[in-house]
Amino acid sequence: MRLFGRNVTCVRGERHVFAGLGFDVAAGRALAVTGANGAGKSSLLRIIAGLLPQADGEIVLEGGERELTLGEQAHYLGHRDPIKGALSVRENLEFWNEFLGGGRAGVAESLAAAGLAHAADFPAAFLSAGQRRRLSMARLLAVRRPIWLLDEPASALDAEGQNLFTALMRAHLGDGGLIIAATHGPLGVAADELRIGAAA
Repeated sequence: MRLFGRNVTCVRGERHVFAGLGFDVAAGRALAVTGANGAGKSSLLRIIAGLLPQADGEIVLEGGERELTLGEQAHYLGHRDPIKGALSVRENLEFWNEFLGGGRAGVAESLAAAGLAHAADFPAAFLSAGQRRRLSMARLLAVRRPIWLLDEPASALDAEGQNLFTALMRAHLGDGGLIIAATHGPLGVAADELRIGAAA
């Protein structure tokens, strides 16, 4: 599997965020997208995920499932963790599993892998910021997808949580997955770098 982009351009409103970006990531590899605040790191991830239109260029996935879109083969983990506070931790993950096509299989195992087994029946509104991030980590595990698009993946995690996330990323890459991550610091796994210039 290989994911690459050529001449990718992003325009938000009337502002050119970036233009002419190129990248190439193969299975088992990671790409760290770096740059100043406002340079377009999150916008690039959202374009790849199909959440924002690209103004120009192309993004191509080779070796994926032909009948599925790129977005259907990717997990996008953004700045905000998509959690409904009125539901329990388990119910939140069950919702995402069903929404993403995974049914209810693997929920307990994914919560345990993310260090949340003890909190499965807690209302999600009571979770700390780090625990909310762990719940998003569990979503990456519950429904397997080969492409992980991660926006500041270690955000809000303590040292233990960061180490856990690093281990999960290494396992994902070892299984032939690929990762593109926007980050201001070390990603924790070997990665090529794409630096986006400062916003105009």
